[in-house]
Amino acid sequence: MKQVLITGGAAQVSEVAAPMVGARSILVQVRASCISAGTEMAGVRNSGLPLYRRALKQPENVARVMTMMREQGVLNTLNRVQAKLAAGAPTGYSASGVVVALGAEVEGFSIGDRVACAGAGIANHAEYIDVPVNLAVPIPEGLTFETASTVTLGAIAIQGVRRASPTLGETMVVIGLGVLGQMTAQMLTANGCRTIGIDVDPKRIEQALANGLDAAVLATEEDVVDRVTRLTKGFGADAVIVTAGGADSSVISQAMRMTRKKGRVVLVGDVGLDLKRSDFYVKELDFFISTSYGPGRYDPVYEEGGQDYPLAYVRWTENRNMEAYLELLASRRVRLDNLIAPPFPIDEAEAAYASLNTPDRPLIALLQYPGETTAPVRRIANPAAKAVKDRIKVALVGASSFAQGVHLPNLRALDKDFALHAVMSRTGSNAKAVADQMGAAYSTTDLDEVLGDPEVDLVLIASRHDLHGGSVIKALAAGKHVLVEKPLTIDADDLAKIEALSTAAPGSPVLMVGYNRRFSPATDAVRSALANRTTPMIVNYQMNAGFIPRDHWVHGPEGGGRNLGEACHIYDLFNALTGCHDITGIDARAIVSADPQWRANDNFVATITYRDGSICSLTYTALGNKEFPKEQMTIFCDGKIVTMDNYKSVDVTGVKRRPWRAASPQKGQLEELKALARTLRGHDANWPIAFDDLLSTSRVAFEVERQLTLSSEDR
Repeated sequence: MKQVLITGGAAQVSEVAAPMVGARSILVQVRASCISAGTEMAGVRNSGLPLYRRALKQPENVARVMTMMREQGVLNTLNRVQAKLAAGAPTGYSASGVVVALGAEVEGFSIGDRVACAGAGIANHAEYIDVPVNLAVPIPEGLTFETASTVTLGAIAIQGVRRASPTLGETMVVIGLGVLGQMTAQMLTANGCRTIGIDVDPKRIEQALANGLDAAVLATEEDVVDRVTRLTKGFGADAVIVTAGGADSSVISQAMRMTRKKGRVVLVGDVGLDLKRSDFYVKELDFFISTSYGPGRYDPVYEEGGQDYPLAYVRWTENRNMEAYLELLASRRVRLDNLIAPPFPIDEAEAAYASLNTPDRPLIALLQYPGETTAPVRRIANPAAKAVKDRIKVALVGASSFAQGVHLPNLRALDKDFALHAVMSRTGSNAKAVADQMGAAYSTTDLDEVLGDPEVDLVLIASRHDLHGGSVIKALAAGKHVLVEKPLTIDADDLAKIEALSTAAPGSPVLMVGYNRRFSPATDAVRSALANRTTPMIVNYQMNAGFIPRDHWVHGPEGGGRNLGEACHIYDLFNALTGCHDITGIDARAIVSADPQWRANDNFVATITYRDGSICSLTYTALGNKEFPKEQMTIFCDGKIVTMDNYKSVDVTGVKRRPWRAASPQKGQLEELKALARTLRGHDANWPIAFDDLLSTSRVAFEVERQLTLSSEDR
């Protein structure tokens, strides 16, 4: 399918694989999409800036990169950043089209329905989009796809109006008569308000007056505060809605100075917020921020999970705002006739974006898509791919930033053994970017494409945790070797199915989980120090994991929580160090806290006892500080104390032994691939991690989770 991607300061149309439909989503064949002259054009400009200038504009991303460098090293971090930039960014957040497929858990929609869709990263400029149910609404009879494709902009405007709480007969001011301002003014008029518009562009004022604006002020020619004061008989406006954009804080100052005592100011646009106390203190003004399209925005449970808010308690969600806006369009109480330019075909997207940079630029630019129904194409060949021989052909399933920053560079470093043959990702643009970058034969959004490909030898699964178990089962059943990122699964039923499918018998597909710490050079140094031990070990492992908000995907159904999703690494390491998976006891205790920000698997101690008498204890906590190393281990054995610090150093006390050192954390991802290559090449008859060890690690994680859940319920 065709999709618009933003890269290098320009919009380009690429051919990418169409998305699959999610369980709580509908697949929509797009007929029209709306380009945001503000948000999207800013994204285009930013994509053309050098990295240092982007960093100045987005300091929060710099902080995230610095943290990543500390944890994963400079090279891996740079690989991840460069891969992200090379991929290009999907763009668009407002579209309309026809439902062509339904997710398994979808109700309320039917194939053939005409719908309008919203959401950045969802309602993309693309021929097919996968849309969660709460971000789609039916299009009223008689409304065109083109007009309905403005649904997101309309919902943003209507939410700003709701925040202002207008009442019949009030005088309202709209500062900024761009597309949001034009819509806002018409909505206020429909609400029975007297509306005054302010802008620097005479053409925009003319358009607003033609659509029913009561009065207008040209900001370049008049003192706007004085003019509004005179238009309101000296009282000032009841409320001001700011839909303008720009870094200047004077806009907010003007808005407050033109508002009456105890009035309201609502910010919808993106302006400077250097507030002056004198502007609002004496008048006791209320200042409101309007968040996008309304309640539900930025809530993954609502947007992605499809969980609605009860109407009796949240009358106007973002979905209901979208519906209300379309009804205003259908009843002609909001009109866009003189705001929309003729649509551009999707193939001319570059020209559409260029039109928004011209002096007579339209307020609304649309993209139009072919009307005929065609089957979604979910495999895109890479014409630049080169044939490879005598190498293990890999299909990457889940082109996550981790996979791009860690696994792909390692595959490239081991190119005598491995060749990336296919890339499968939920988003076609991401899959294509990785396939092109690595010279893979094709990209796809369909797991069955790679599982049915006889050329694929190894499936590398790096998707979200909830998909691991099912993907492993399908891959093993298809006869493919598997390397799945941790965890093996977060579903106990999946574990039983995997156990039934996979055996270590000759000729069976090899199953490996990305428990890379056992392959780390630091772990090798620890093993060497403990070689030929004569006593059991006491192992104390500390993981300073850091705080993750409750609404992060790691805590949700996709992640399974921090014990199943991350602590499993350490349970496998304990098996590797003891050389045993014969476990005699598991005891787990979580912090019992009434504070709702902490989950039971955020802060806990898990102790595992082995048949040989060894006791291994993990202290996992989100209570620490990121300035402290993330992982440390101390082992007491044979009169020695072995300490490992963040996979950068290993020291031994009690014997004279040279310490091991590394410049950055060496967590074993490259070494695990080397071990896997030896097995798949037939140089090592054993699996890199014994199948019993893989099962043991998952069982430990499930038992720890059970005990943590019980301790949480007992509080």
